[in-house]
Amino acid sequence: MSEENKAIVTRLVHDVLNHGRLDVIDELYAPDLAPAARRWITPFRESFPDVHMEIVDLIAEGDRVVGRFTCTGTHLGHWLGHPPTGRRFHRVPEVYIFTLHNGKITHAWGLEDTHRRLRHLGLA
Repeated sequence: MSEENKAIVTRLVHDVLNHGRLDVIDELYAPDLAPAARRWITPFRESFPDVHMEIVDLIAEGDRVVGRFTCTGTHLGHWLGHPPTGRRFHRVPEVYIFTLHNGKITHAWGLEDTHRRLRHLGLA
Protein backbone atom coordinates (compact mmCIF):
# COMPACT_ATOMS: atom_id res chain seq x y z
CA MET A 1 0.00 0.00 0.00
CA SER A 2 2.77 2.46 0.88
CA GLU A 3 4.44 2.20 -2.54
CA GLU A 4 1.10 2.69 -4.30
CA ASN A 5 0.39 5.77 -2.20
CA LYS A 6 3.84 7.19 -2.96
CA ALA A 7 3.15 6.62 -6.67
CA ILE A 8 -0.06 8.70 -6.40
CA VAL A 9 1.81 11.62 -4.79
CA THR A 10 4.57 11.30 -7.38
CA ARG A 11 1.97 11.49 -10.13
CA LEU A 12 0.47 14.61 -8.49
CA VAL A 13 3.86 16.30 -8.59
CA HIS A 14 4.90 15.21 -12.08
CA ASP A 15 1.62 15.23 -14.00
CA VAL A 16 -0.41 17.95 -12.30
CA LEU A 17 2.03 20.43 -10.79
CA ASN A 18 4.97 20.12 -13.19
CA HIS A 19 3.10 19.46 -16.43
CA GLY A 20 -0.20 21.23 -15.79
CA ARG A 21 -2.41 18.20 -16.39
CA LEU A 22 -5.31 19.50 -14.31
CA ASP A 23 -7.57 16.78 -15.76
CA VAL A 24 -5.65 14.27 -13.61
CA ILE A 25 -6.81 15.92 -10.36
CA ASP A 26 -10.06 13.93 -10.39
CA GLU A 27 -8.08 10.68 -10.69
CA LEU A 28 -5.83 11.48 -7.73
CA TYR A 29 -8.14 13.20 -5.23
CA ALA A 30 -11.30 11.99 -3.53
CA PRO A 31 -14.41 13.58 -5.09
CA ASP A 32 -15.02 15.87 -2.11
CA LEU A 33 -11.41 17.16 -2.12
CA ALA A 34 -10.80 17.49 -5.88
CA PRO A 35 -12.57 20.88 -6.22
CA ALA A 36 -10.49 22.38 -3.39
CA ALA A 37 -7.28 21.02 -4.93
CA ARG A 38 -8.25 22.52 -8.27
CA ARG A 39 -8.96 25.90 -6.57
CA TRP A 40 -5.37 26.24 -5.32
CA ILE A 41 -3.46 24.43 -8.09
CA THR A 42 -5.08 26.28 -11.01
CA PRO A 43 -4.26 29.85 -9.90
CA PHE A 44 -0.78 28.83 -8.71
CA ARG A 45 0.03 27.37 -12.14
CA GLU A 46 -1.41 30.51 -13.78
CA SER A 47 0.88 32.66 -11.63
CA PHE A 48 3.91 30.40 -12.19
CA PRO A 49 3.29 28.51 -15.45
CA ASP A 50 6.81 27.01 -15.50
CA VAL A 51 6.61 25.76 -11.92
CA HIS A 52 8.80 22.77 -11.21
CA MET A 53 8.48 20.70 -8.05
CA GLU A 54 11.33 18.40 -7.15
CA ILE A 55 10.70 15.48 -4.83
CA VAL A 56 13.43 15.46 -2.20
CA ASP A 57 11.93 12.76 0.06
CA LEU A 58 8.77 10.66 0.09
CA ILE A 59 8.09 8.63 3.19
CA ALA A 60 5.03 6.42 3.42
CA GLU A 61 3.51 4.54 6.29
CA GLY A 62 0.03 3.09 6.28
CA ASP A 63 -2.39 5.55 4.70
CA ARG A 64 -0.01 8.54 4.93
CA VAL A 65 2.68 9.94 2.67
CA VAL A 66 4.99 12.71 3.83
CA GLY A 67 6.80 14.58 1.10
CA ARG A 68 9.62 17.07 1.21
CA PHE A 69 9.86 19.11 -1.97
CA THR A 70 11.58 22.10 -3.49
CA CYS A 71 9.71 24.42 -5.82
CA THR A 72 11.04 26.72 -8.56
CA GLY A 73 9.11 29.01 -10.91
CA THR A 74 8.82 32.34 -12.71
CA HIS A 75 6.23 34.90 -11.58
CA LEU A 76 4.24 35.55 -14.78
CA GLY A 77 0.73 36.03 -13.39
CA HIS A 78 -0.96 37.73 -10.41
CA TRP A 79 -0.17 36.00 -7.12
CA LEU A 80 -1.34 36.99 -3.64
CA GLY A 81 -2.46 40.34 -5.04
CA HIS A 82 0.92 41.06 -6.64
CA PRO A 83 1.20 41.72 -10.38
CA PRO A 84 3.75 39.63 -12.29
CA THR A 85 7.38 40.53 -11.64
CA GLY A 86 9.00 38.25 -14.21
CA ARG A 87 11.38 37.15 -11.44
CA ARG A 88 12.10 33.56 -10.45
CA PHE A 89 12.08 31.87 -7.08
CA HIS A 90 14.45 28.94 -6.67
CA ARG A 91 14.20 25.76 -4.62
CA VAL A 92 11.67 27.03 -2.08
CA PRO A 93 11.20 24.26 0.51
CA GLU A 94 7.82 22.65 1.10
CA VAL A 95 6.59 19.76 3.24
CA TYR A 96 3.23 18.07 2.77
CA ILE A 97 1.42 15.27 4.53
CA PHE A 98 -1.13 13.38 2.43
CA THR A 99 -3.72 10.92 3.68
CA LEU A 100 -4.97 8.41 1.10
CA HIS A 101 -7.87 5.97 1.04
CA ASN A 102 -8.70 3.55 -1.78
CA GLY A 103 -6.07 5.09 -4.04
CA LYS A 104 -7.24 8.70 -3.64
CA ILE A 105 -5.90 11.66 -1.68
CA THR A 106 -8.47 12.40 1.03
CA HIS A 107 -6.56 15.02 3.01
CA ALA A 108 -3.52 17.21 2.43
CA TRP A 109 -1.73 19.52 4.82
CA GLY A 110 1.44 21.42 4.11
CA LEU A 111 3.99 24.04 4.97
CA GLU A 112 5.63 26.25 2.36
CA ASP A 113 8.30 28.90 2.84
CA THR A 114 6.15 31.67 1.35
CA HIS A 115 8.39 34.35 2.85
CA ARG A 116 11.40 32.99 0.95
CA ARG A 117 9.30 32.90 -2.24
CA LEU A 118 8.29 36.55 -1.69
CA ARG A 119 11.94 37.54 -1.07
CA HIS A 120 13.11 35.81 -4.26
CA LEU A 121 10.44 37.68 -6.21
CA GLY A 122 11.40 41.03 -4.65
CA LEU A 123 8.02 41.31 -2.90
CA ALA A 124 9.16 41.13 0.74
